Amino acid sequence: MTSDWRPVASIETLRARAKLVAQVRHFFAERDVLEVETPILGHGGSTDVHLASLSCHALTPAGRERLWLQTSPEFAMKRLLASGSGPIFQIARSFRDGEVGRRHNVEFSMLEWYRPGWSLGELIDETQALIRVLLPADPGPTRQRRYRDLFIEQLCLDPFASPLATLRDAAEERSGMEMKAAERDECLDLLMSLVIEPTLGCGGIDIVVDYPASQAALAKRHQDPRDGSWVASRFEIYLKGIELANGYDELTDASEQRRRFDEDNAARCAAGLPQVDVDQCLLDALQAGMPEGSGVALGLDRLIQLALGKDSLEQVLAFPTPRC
Repeated sequence: MTSDWRPVASIETLRARAKLVAQVRHFFAERDVLEVETPILGHGGSTDVHLASLSCHALTPAGRERLWLQTSPEFAMKRLLASGSGPIFQIARSFRDGEVGRRHNVEFSMLEWYRPGWSLGELIDETQALIRVLLPADPGPTRQRRYRDLFIEQLCLDPFASPLATLRDAAEERSGMEMKAAERDECLDLLMSLVIEPTLGCGGIDIVVDYPASQAALAKRHQDPRDGSWVASRFEIYLKGIELANGYDELTDASEQRRRFDEDNAARCAAGLPQVDVDQCLLDALQAGMPEGSGVALGLDRLIQLALGKDSLEQVLAFPTPRC
C-alpha cells in the first residue's frame, strides 16, 4: 500500500509561514529578548490533570530512564531565569497526547517568553502587540473581560458561587454528556469551551482575566478587589473564537509549587490517570530564587493559521500527526 508522503501545507503556505516566524524573531530582537533553546525531553512532565504527557525510555549515563516529552518549554526556561538569563523567548516543539483536530496536533510549535520584573498588564500589552504585527489586517479593538462576568452574562451562572449540582446540570444540558460525577473545574472547562469561547475574539481581541483560583497552575493567586474572591493571576487571549495565548504572573514559591504538583498527581490518581514525574530541577530553581515576573505561552501554529486565513491547523503544517 502506497503512503501519502506529500505535505499537507502547500509550499507557498510554508514560505508564508517562514516569513511569519522570521517576523516573530525580529519582534523580539528589536526588544532585546534573548532567543534560547531547551531540551524537548525532561526528567519531569506536566502533572496537569487536563494534559496528557508523552514519555519514552532512553539509555542515559544513569541507565535506562523514563524521560518526558515536554508539553511546553516552561520548566527549563524558568531554570534559565533563575540563572540570571534576563528576558527570554523560545519557539519550541511541544507534545500533548490525544490532541488532534482543527485546532490541535499532537506535536506543535509553542512560542513562549518571559519578562522578569514585568507586571501581567505589561505582558498583556506586548502579547497583543505581537499578535497585531503578524495579522494581515487590524483585528479590531481590545476588550478585557472577567471570567466570572462572562459566565454570569452568557449562562446566568456564577462560576464561583453556584452549587456543584447546578454546574453539573448545566454542563450535562449543554454537552449531552453524563456529568453526575464531574468535578467543579471539569464542568467550568466544558461550559467555557462549548458556550463562551466561540463568542470570544469576534470583532476584536478578547483578554479574559481572573480565572478561578483552582485554575492557577503555575501562576500566583490574588484577591479580586471587587468581592474578595481568590482568583488566578493569569490571562488568556482569544481571537475569532480561538484561544491563542495563556499568560501568568509566575509563581516563584517552591513549596507552593511542590504542593500543587502533589495535588495534581493526587487528582490524577483519583481520576484513574497515570502519575507524572515531578520536575525536581524546576523546584530547585525556584528554591534558589527565580525573579518575579510574567510569562506567556502562545500557540504559534494557531496564530499562523489565522494570519494566513486557513480553516484548520493542519493546513499550515507540512506533516501533521496523521501524516508524519
